[in-house]
Amino acid sequence: MWDTITQLATERLWIYTALAGSIFGALFIYWIRDTYIAFWAINKWEATLDFLVNRWGWSWFKHNPDAWKAANPKLTKKIEELEARIKKLEKKKK
Repeated sequence: MWDTITQLATERLWIYTALAGSIFGALFIYWIRDTYIAFWAINKWEATLDFLVNRWGWSWFKHNPDAWKAANPKLTKKIEELEARIKKLEKKKK
């Protein structure tokens, strides 16, 4: 056990490979993010999570679609004002 710890402390190649791998991974994700393959992979991942939620009731994967309203109260208020204004204008038009 002690030999493994001293070997990890003296041989630092694992640190450099981990850093290089994470940098290349981040660059790859940045490069592929707007491609059709990325959209396909994200849709498959969402379908898998939806399956798990429905199959085993994993409720922590469920998200509240109105959660952004609590995080952005000023934006929520402005959107609600604009929606009310649009409805009012549509009623006048008819």
